[in-house]
Amino acid sequence: MNELQAQDTDTWDVVVIGAGPVGENAAQYAIQGSERTAVLVEAELVGGECSYWACMPSKALLRPVEVLSAAHHLPGVLGTRLDPTGILKRRDAIVNNRDDSGQVDWAHGVGIDVIRGHGRLTGVRTVEVTEPDGTVRAIEARQAVVLATGTTAAVPAVPGLRQARPWISRDATNLTEVPRRVAVIGGGVVGCEAATWLSALGADVTILQSAPRLLPRTEAFAHELVAERLEQAGVRVRTNAKVERVERETVNDAGVGRIHGGPVTITVDGEDLVVDEVLVAAGRTPATTDIGLDTVGLGKLAEQKTHIPVDEQLTVREVNGDWLYAVGDINGLALLTHMGKYQARVCGAVIAARAEGGAMDSVRYRDLADSRAVPQVIFTDPQVAAVGRSEREAREAGIDVETVEYDLGALAATSIQRQDYRGRAKLVIDREADTLVGATFVGPEVAELVHAATVAVIGQVPLELLRHAVPSYPTVSEIWLRLLESREPRES
Repeated sequence: MNELQAQDTDTWDVVVIGAGPVGENAAQYAIQGSERTAVLVEAELVGGECSYWACMPSKALLRPVEVLSAAHHLPGVLGTRLDPTGILKRRDAIVNNRDDSGQVDWAHGVGIDVIRGHGRLTGVRTVEVTEPDGTVRAIEARQAVVLATGTTAAVPAVPGLRQARPWISRDATNLTEVPRRVAVIGGGVVGCEAATWLSALGADVTILQSAPRLLPRTEAFAHELVAERLEQAGVRVRTNAKVERVERETVNDAGVGRIHGGPVTITVDGEDLVVDEVLVAAGRTPATTDIGLDTVGLGKLAEQKTHIPVDEQLTVREVNGDWLYAVGDINGLALLTHMGKYQARVCGAVIAARAEGGAMDSVRYRDLADSRAVPQVIFTDPQVAAVGRSEREAREAGIDVETVEYDLGALAATSIQRQDYRGRAKLVIDREADTLVGATFVGPEVAELVHAATVAVIGQVPLELLRHAVPSYPTVSEIWLRLLESREPRES
């Protein structure tokens, strides 16, 4: 099967608009093991934002920084210098030089067709696709249409900012030249990760964060440790910063990852900051514009740029007939690739069960969007790995909270990793149920700790039982033993 064969029909069982990892998973799970057919409609690259402009290139840029940081903290290791050219070359290799032919081959290999073009709904189970040459083609789904268009970068309404052609995350992850001076507007995940690699590649970086601290949704010590390390690397961190206006006299369209004109003057708290490029990392907006929501009675969602509400089967609410689904970032439940892929697997299974007249009880999206069991890793230096509720969120939910914290640097394993290891771990416990409702780990290479915490949270494992899960020595997982030992004895 090749891409052109998708033109031989206008009807499939399942039509998926958006061919990122979420759309790919939804299509695959909807048809696997059956004679059902599916097509992916994609205006850009099959594989989506995560593969070419977000997760993969950003982690490719951050990994050398992690390795260098570890080397700097170990005596007897020589050659501690980054090669920007080599790092960018490796980044390009990891994203296959933005060539999606391998992803297309995968789709065809599992029986999924691909149509290049912008897809939009035109009514019940009908979609029109504007192809790259301008041709408009009408296609139809016999069973289901899945919306998996994700989000786009939000640009705040700061006077002059949009006119200055700022970088968005795509530019930062695909940079081909390193600006000498960069201002990052936003101190969340994207802003902190980008500041980490931009600084390591030689840029003079200033973070402008409107909130009182970086990473405001995490535990407070995450901000403290990440901000401390960024400042040690030469990044200026300005919190409670109010960006009043942005000016750029000469503006050009140099392309993704290139400097978009002359110097930029940013007025912050009444003072002028002059940089060569400004990166906007101020959140994401659901990509609901021009996907035909008005044709199915959901036009207000597009106008208001709000997420598409879904039920536990990922079926779009307020649309009758159980044929329209929304998965991934576009529904706002959990703006993370791995959670979007989980939703997609559920969605595909729901479509298959409905097509086959199967039972629906076991096929539903477990409501993890309230932070009960959603894991996330922020790949800054140090890393931040967390799952479930923070202490503040747990208290706001009315939980009788107990917390335990421990210095990760006090472990034998971390002393082997680096002589001056800095890190901290925290458990948030439901005292009455004696179960874990949240956990946060901050430190070098803590990413792999979070899955054990995720299993404990979603499995509601009693902590008295968890004490008998003995960690290997000397590994950083010993933190579990230390945290549980630190608890006050429970009354019998």
